[in-house]
This record gives sequence, C-alpha cells and structure tokens, in this order.
Amino acid sequence: MITPNLTPQQVDQISGLLAQYIATERERFASRAIPLSDELKIAFAGFFSTALLENSGILILTDERVANPQFYPMLENLGFNNLPQMPEMSAITFVDTVVAHGQLTGETLFHELVHVEQYRQLGITKFSALYVRGFLSGGGYYGIPLEVNAYTLARRYEADHAHVFSVADDVAARIAADSF
Repeated sequence: MITPNLTPQQVDQISGLLAQYIATERERFASRAIPLSDELKIAFAGFFSTALLENSGILILTDERVANPQFYPMLENLGFNNLPQMPEMSAITFVDTVVAHGQLTGETLFHELVHVEQYRQLGITKFSALYVRGFLSGGGYYGIPLEVNAYTLARRYEADHAHVFSVADDVAARIAADSF
C-alpha cells in the first residue's frame, strides 16, 4: 500500500486532529464505562499496575458504533484509501476507556490495556503523533509500531498466562529506544 507523501505541517495537523478526536471520544464514552471486574484485575495483575487496572473502564456498545473521525474525508481527498474503520474494529481505546463493539476476548482486552499503558506514558499528544507517523512509515494500521507492540504483548500473554511480564517496563523500554 502506497501512502501519500505529506508535508511535516500536514503530519502535525493530522496528529493534532487525532488527539482532539481521542480526547472527545474519551469524554463521550468514559462516563458510561464500567470498571474492570475483580476477575479481570486478578487475571492481569502483574502485567499491569494496580492503578491502571483500577482506573481503566470498559464499555460494550450494543446499539451504536464508534464513528470514524470527522477528518477522514480530508485524508481520503489526500489519497488515503486504507484508513482504519472504527465501526468495524472489535475495540478501540480512548486513553483509559476501552470501547468494544461486542464481547471482548482476553487477548483483545489485553491488547487494549497495552494502549492504556502507552497513553499513560506518552500522553494523548505524543501518542497521536507517534500513531500518525507510524501509520505513514508502516504503510497502514498493521505497521504502526504502537499497534505492533500491543499485538505482540497480547500474543505473549495468550501464549502463557502464567509467565508474568511488566507491560509498563516494555513500553518504557520502547520509548527509551525511540522504537515507536
């Protein structure tokens, strides 16, 4: 997939629009989210900090879908035809709020909680900038280093629930190595 060439100013603009979208959607959904169950907190203990597990929420949508960002038509006009389609995703994380379009598997929830940790360490602005740059350099959604990290750690968790590792340490190491 060939991605359109953007100027640094366009990349910054899109990163800013993404950050606004994330903040707005978090505001929209967070009040309806419920805390993680005690069972999930126990299952994910050690992988994530107690504070992250206590402060994250889940919302399972039934009669609605997360909408694509309003700036998508602008990106399509620039030549993008491989944008992630929010209504088709199983789950999307907005800072500390996981919004799902159906029941979550353990692996999917783990993946989304990796994003919560990424947001915690990076903040919305930096997360958004890295997401946009990763999309551009990786050729699409599956090439975004933040997504690769979340998918990799979720597969590692699924392969062996008993082998505890720190998601926070992994994310911090990747930030320090500038690998996002």
